[in-house]
Amino acid sequence: MFDFFTKKEASPQDKNSIPVLPQELYSDTGLDLGDIIAPSAIKINPKDINLGEKIVRTFFVTSYPNAVNDNWLSPLINLDRVFDISIYIHPVDTAGIMKKFERKVAEVQSQISVREQKGYVRDPMLETAYQDLETLRDRLQQAQEKMFDVGLYVSLYADTEEDLLHAEAEVKSMLESRLIYLRPALFQQEDAFKSVLPVNDDKIAVTRKINSEPLSSFFPFVSFDLTSDHGILYGINRHNSSLVLFDRFSLENYNSITFAKSGSGKSYATKLEILRSLMFDVDVIVIDPEREYESMAEAVGGRYFNISLSSDHHINPFDLPIPREGESPADVLRSNIISLVGLFRLMLGGLTPEEDAIVDRAIAETYALKDITPESDFSTAEPPLLSDFEMVLAGMSGSESIVQKLSKYTRGSWSGFLNQPSNVDINRKFIVFSVRDMEDDLKPVAMYIVTHFIWNAIRRTLRKRLLVVDEAWWMMKSEDTASFLYALAKRGRKYWLGIATITQDVNDFLKSPYGLPIMTNSSIQILLKQSPTSIDSVQKAFNLTDEEKYLLLESGVGEGIFFAGMKHVAIKTIASYTEDQIITSDPSQLLAIKKAKQEFADAQVQGK
Repeated sequence: MFDFFTKKEASPQDKNSIPVLPQELYSDTGLDLGDIIAPSAIKINPKDINLGEKIVRTFFVTSYPNAVNDNWLSPLINLDRVFDISIYIHPVDTAGIMKKFERKVAEVQSQISVREQKGYVRDPMLETAYQDLETLRDRLQQAQEKMFDVGLYVSLYADTEEDLLHAEAEVKSMLESRLIYLRPALFQQEDAFKSVLPVNDDKIAVTRKINSEPLSSFFPFVSFDLTSDHGILYGINRHNSSLVLFDRFSLENYNSITFAKSGSGKSYATKLEILRSLMFDVDVIVIDPEREYESMAEAVGGRYFNISLSSDHHINPFDLPIPREGESPADVLRSNIISLVGLFRLMLGGLTPEEDAIVDRAIAETYALKDITPESDFSTAEPPLLSDFEMVLAGMSGSESIVQKLSKYTRGSWSGFLNQPSNVDINRKFIVFSVRDMEDDLKPVAMYIVTHFIWNAIRRTLRKRLLVVDEAWWMMKSEDTASFLYALAKRGRKYWLGIATITQDVNDFLKSPYGLPIMTNSSIQILLKQSPTSIDSVQKAFNLTDEEKYLLLESGVGEGIFFAGMKHVAIKTIASYTEDQIITSDPSQLLAIKKAKQEFADAQVQGK
């Protein structure tokens, strides 16, 4: 019997027969996290550190001017160099600092008095210092300000000593032009470099006392490209790791368009924007062709409508919006008739000019059957149904072919979808209309009807809303649906509505005569990973450089380019763990979440 816990010296003939424990076999080859992230070698010099193949030099700020401008860090953060910045902010006890202020004020006041007694010309610098000290002391006493010990450290990286000197000169010139001076941490490079690491350990403690107001200018998440004072987080600026904060409702129109290949994270990014917009009191409505938003609607307390031939949810295309204040009933009715003509053109596979005129007249007469005319108050009138329209058409000459085509929607297999009164209530913060279970032939019709219904509901009450049209290429397949979507993009701003158009089929979208106008009427454009077959069309449409083209080809999931107005940045979408659990469409994650819910439900049943 072998003793596995005592090492023995084996003879040459039986070395191969002695068992070796797995932990002994692998004990000398294990790697921990430090081995993985550590550089190959480190050499600490008085002025810098050789960090593997890189050279790093760390600096600390020694002084600031009396006043600093907002976003003074922005040029440094947006510098096209590899560097790290750490800002340490240590609160200072107000009572202790007030005593020091009293002594300092007394010193300055004494100097002023001495100069006056000796008949010297007044010193503006002393008088300004005295006024500043008194003002700050008053604000501290009134708790309007607080004092902090602030340390700012910068580590610059370079491949060679020459590159490092160029980077140092560039940073110093940039900051010293603002009267902000920094110095290298001589003979303290190791401690200074550790202070910059994200472990919250200030080992050199080179600080300056700064009060609250100027301290606010140290806000590091600034980008001269796309950072605003309010809005939601769209992602991280891949160039400088700053936050891309933006509010679509602050632009000239509130529309956006997203182009991306399948699996690149376009729906994920859209769900993330929806989730964050809901927290800012924005109503969101989604047209969902793939049933991707059902679990999200359940999680946030929204409503989910499954639109199909066998669904219990119905939308009557003849519904009319209630005229708002300042709107003429005649204009509302006329606009609705024009939209219905486009719908019937789509449903019936096109209309000749004669048939178009017949349908237009028949719609007006169908409304008149229910006492809905341009001169009447139809706010409480019951709208007609598709069967009423068919009855009117049957009595008009030249309408035989139209009635024959229409019969499948009124008496055939598709009658349950359209020929019913509306029973859909969208009075919630988050609404999803799914058309996944609708037959492909009817999907453009369904998306048109749903969009028309949403538009009528939006016109009733003025609220901040976002309409998301996912897989919009379905609507671009027909000129009538594409025209209607374009009309929404143009008119939505008057009703505080933003249209978010999302598509993976870029070529089909841009081939439509309304594709480019919809794109140009979108103040926000998001390009995620593109396929090689569509990248040339995207490059031409957005005037991308070759570098930006290759960036889109090589981007990972959730990475791309974010355009807002005339500016754009490379962006990466990020989500918290909780957000990810709500919006994910990864099948493995969804199964794990479903399993966890079932286990929780089973545990509750057993507990009872």
